[in-house]
Amino acid sequence: MRLLIIEDDERAASYLARGLTESGHVVDVASDGALGLALAREGIYDVLVVDRGLPGIDGIELVRTLRRDDPRVGVLMLSALASTADRVEGMQAGCDDYLVKPYAFAEVLARIEALARRSDPSRGAQQLQVGDLRLDVLARQARRGDVLIPLQPREYLLLEYLMRHAGQVVTRGMLLEAVWDYDFDPQGAVVDMHVHRLRRKIEGEGEGEGEGEVLLRTLPGVGYVLGAL
Repeated sequence: MRLLIIEDDERAASYLARGLTESGHVVDVASDGALGLALAREGIYDVLVVDRGLPGIDGIELVRTLRRDDPRVGVLMLSALASTADRVEGMQAGCDDYLVKPYAFAEVLARIEALARRSDPSRGAQQLQVGDLRLDVLARQARRGDVLIPLQPREYLLLEYLMRHAGQVVTRGMLLEAVWDYDFDPQGAVVDMHVHRLRRKIEGEGEGEGEGEVLLRTLPGVGYVLGAL
């Protein structure tokens, strides 16, 4: 998933970003409401984690403003304000969930994943499949037939994104947004290099790798497609 943390507390933002990145997600961070709203409006995020007490545009106003443009993105609000009235105000502003500080990281992660499943039902699937290529989302393992395909973290993110968009043209820009950080400055054909390495693994061009029909194709000047169009 691609996540945006909008949090002005540097330590709290770093703690969340590190944990979510280690959990296999692509994470961007904004330290104030104005920047957070600008990034959120780009429409590239699966879930937003929004602190309520932001400088400039506070969390409540940020979510209320964003909902006029994007009613679908999942929003988890974090706040030290715990009264029923505070929770109700957050939900009425457009938050999907409201978590009171201090919180456990495991609960933040579980709530984010629940919001992602709610906004994209395919995320609830434990198995993704295209032809004889299967991806176990929980175990983060790929198999081609009965052969286990070893994947590096970036390769796993690429494959998951391609499988969730099977049969659709996926551009290099879409992959950069989904799999690399927002401020990543690509050097050369970095996407092509990673896709080529992933293709070798799933098409069976190396020891211990999958084999079978061609599933991942490059459309020159356009992008990539996994499976049939």
